[in-house]
Amino acid sequence: MSNIFTTLLLLLCCCWHLSAKGDNWPHGAKAAVSLAYDDTLASQLDVAIPALNAYGLKASFYLQLSSPLITSRLSEWRAAATQGHELGNHTLFHQCSASKPGRDWVGADLDNISATQLVQQIRLANSMLFTIDGQTERTFTAPCGDALARGQPYWPLIHKDFVAIKAKPGAIIADMAEFDIYAVEVIVPVGSSGAELIAFVKQAAKHGTMVNLTFHGVGGDHLSVSAQAHDQLLAYLAANRATYWTDTFINIMRYVKAQ
Repeated sequence: MSNIFTTLLLLLCCCWHLSAKGDNWPHGAKAAVSLAYDDTLASQLDVAIPALNAYGLKASFYLQLSSPLITSRLSEWRAAATQGHELGNHTLFHQCSASKPGRDWVGADLDNISATQLVQQIRLANSMLFTIDGQTERTFTAPCGDALARGQPYWPLIHKDFVAIKAKPGAIIADMAEFDIYAVEVIVPVGSSGAELIAFVKQAAKHGTMVNLTFHGVGGDHLSVSAQAHDQLLAYLAANRATYWTDTFINIMRYVKAQ
C-alpha cells in the first residue's frame, strides 16, 4: 500500500513540475507569447493591426479611453475586436506619478487622485470598452507600472474587476509556479531590432514559460520599434506556431487560471 502511495505522490510531483515550468501549453507549444500595445496610438491601427492580421496573430490593445483616437477611429477599434484582438483597460487619463525622476512629461498626476477615485474611473473605462466590443471580461495594464494613487496601493482594489493585471516592467517569466496574475511583468521594447525581439521569445521557450511584450508605437509615435523589426517578429512567430502559442493576454490568462 505504501508503495502505491509513494508512486502516486511521485506522479503528482512530476505533474506539478510540468505545470510549474509551463510545459503544458496548448497544442504542445513550448511558450506562450502575449503581444500588447499601449496608449491608443495611430501607428497601432495603421501598422500593427494590419501586420498582425496578415500573419493570423492575435494581440491585446490597452486603450486610454480619453484619447481622441477612440472617437475619431471608433469603427477601426471595433473592427479589431471583431477580428479577435483584445481591447484592454489602460484607464481614462493614463495617470502616472509625476514625482518620480524623469516624469516632467506627466499631465494627469497619479499623486493627486485618491485610489477610490481612480478605481471609479477604471470601472467607467470598463463600461466604455463594453460599448465598443460588448465584452464583459477584461484585463488591465497599469500606466507607467505605478502602483500607488496618492500613496495608496490601488491594484488590490481592482482584482475582482479583471481577469489579470499587467503591472510593471520586468523580464521573461522564469517560473510559472511563482506567477502572479495580478502583478504580471512585461518587457517594453523600445528601438529593439527584429533579432532582439525574437531572442525574447526564444528565451521564453527555453524556460518553457511565457513572455509579455508591450509595444507602444510601431513605425511611428512614441517609444517605438520599427515596422520592419515588428514584422520580423511576427513572421518568426507565424512560422513557428508549434513552438509558440501567440494569443491575446486574456486568453492566455484564462488558460493559466484554468490550470
